[in-house]
Amino acid sequence: MIQTDPEKVSEIAQKIADMPNVSEVYSVTGEWDIIAVMHIHEYEKLDEIVPNALGQLTGVRRTNTILAFRRFSAKDMAWDVGATNN
Repeated sequence: MIQTDPEKVSEIAQKIADMPNVSEVYSVTGEWDIIAVMHIHEYEKLDEIVPNALGQLTGVRRTNTILAFRRFSAKDMAWDVGATNN
């Protein structure tokens, strides 16, 4: 999640969309201005991507990183905590 200077949202969103490993970029309402979805295979890459790439873009005020450990889709919705696959 990225907070930007108000006049820089579109410009920064496009720069982020052009970065390697970025699959989706959304402008959003609320406390954050942009949400970017990235796919990385090595945890250590976060250091290169967040403070060294995103954080250096002019107009970026603040970032918040959330790590996803499982993806759900409509067909996965039958899964439940504690369910077993027997």
